[in-house]
Amino acid sequence: MNTEQREWLAFAGRVLGVADGMEGVKLAAITKGGSDRNFYRLSLPEGRTFLFMAYGRRQEENAYWADIAAFMAGLEVPVPAVYGHDPERGFILMEDLGDRDLWSRRHEPWAVRIALYRRVLRRISPLYTRPLFSETPAVPTVPGENYSRRAGDDMAAAGTMTGGMEFPPPLPRTMPGYDRELYRWEHDYFLAEFVREVCGIEPAGREEGALREELETLTTRMLVTGPALVHRDLQSQNIMLRGDEPVFIDFQGLRRGSLFYDLGSLLYDPYVPFTAGEREELVAYAHGLLSARPDPAGREEEPPRLAMNGEAFRVAFLDGSAQRLMQALGAFGFLGLKKGKEAFLGHIPRGVANLEDAAMAAGRLPRLAELAARCRKAVQGRYGARDSGDEIFA
Repeated sequence: MNTEQREWLAFAGRVLGVADGMEGVKLAAITKGGSDRNFYRLSLPEGRTFLFMAYGRRQEENAYWADIAAFMAGLEVPVPAVYGHDPERGFILMEDLGDRDLWSRRHEPWAVRIALYRRVLRRISPLYTRPLFSETPAVPTVPGENYSRRAGDDMAAAGTMTGGMEFPPPLPRTMPGYDRELYRWEHDYFLAEFVREVCGIEPAGREEGALREELETLTTRMLVTGPALVHRDLQSQNIMLRGDEPVFIDFQGLRRGSLFYDLGSLLYDPYVPFTAGEREELVAYAHGLLSARPDPAGREEEPPRLAMNGEAFRVAFLDGSAQRLMQALGAFGFLGLKKGKEAFLGHIPRGVANLEDAAMAAGRLPRLAELAARCRKAVQGRYGARDSGDEIFA
């Protein structure tokens, strides 16, 4: 055991009150995912296990994890229990949730899976229905000006809302919310790391101009639809299962954005197969869960909800899915080709097929759908699901 690991164990011992009893503790590295954080399972001799996380300072959002965990727990959104945090050294000791995630249930019968996904949507929904005070302008009034703020800026003091409902927990510090600049960055990431590097396609001239114009219009729609707090990486491998109850992880990227980005992340997940009918069932369920329901008694006891009909909700979901899939495909290319994490390349076929499907179904992203189709043909036969054995694309 090296000096660094002994320091980790000393921290864990102090948190657990067994500083003199850490002999025989085993450390096992957990290497899953694309994070720059280090995770280890601590196994005590008597059988108890904990998860230790050491995070660095290269990514600002890592330092927000613990405060966001406390905030989400205050909303009754399930997250791992945190037993100790040393912000100076970037150490966290937390609950060990085991190895069962939503992805591990992807081959279950649909009757089982739909119950799990409905539970996920119910448990994450407080993020989307929590009122957002001090809203930022949806579209900058000066071209190129960035109006993003930290999520906690100008938060109203605790008190009561209309109808006597108490204010939810104050917003924690987060990364700046989605604005026009961040959406453009995701488009550039997709074009550079996936379209060019993975697919070998270089949009140029009128083709690039028309695509950029279409994506700029998509950005405008994303800025005004479904404002909420978003997890930003709400996919099956970031949802652990405690029995059949979901527990959310990897939420350090939480920020203001469109809830449809999260819904797209979950229901057009490149890691998990869905039929069109299965996805439609869950979109309809999410609409019923999140949309406004008039109260015949005129009471206002629930948080504000979306006033959208089913078709508007479906189209906004497809927009959010296309946006999220562009970001995911850019990440697959970057992590797979430049960071040596080749497992991510195995998810490219389903991811690009999902992007083509969402863009076509949206009916207002024809250039993106055409580009996705070209990319699908370019990668066909080159990649497969190396970490799961799935036949992702046929």
